[in-house]
Amino acid sequence: MKTIQTEVPEQLYNKAMVLIGEGWFRDEKDIFSEAIRHFLDSHRPGLMEKFILDDVEWGLHGHD
Repeated sequence: MKTIQTEVPEQLYNKAMVLIGEGWFRDEKDIFSEAIRHFLDSHRPGLMEKFILDDVEWGLHGHD
């Protein structure tokens, strides 16, 4: 395991603490690990490439 130290906006932190308080996550480590995992899963290179190609297509042809 790696340890990282970061700053997050207070409002985001407070929302995370509410989820922890409601029992959805064990602690800060658990919720932020899950958030990073979700981000990485949803931003896979193939998915990102599709979004870029869609943007280029829209930019060239203006189709929605």
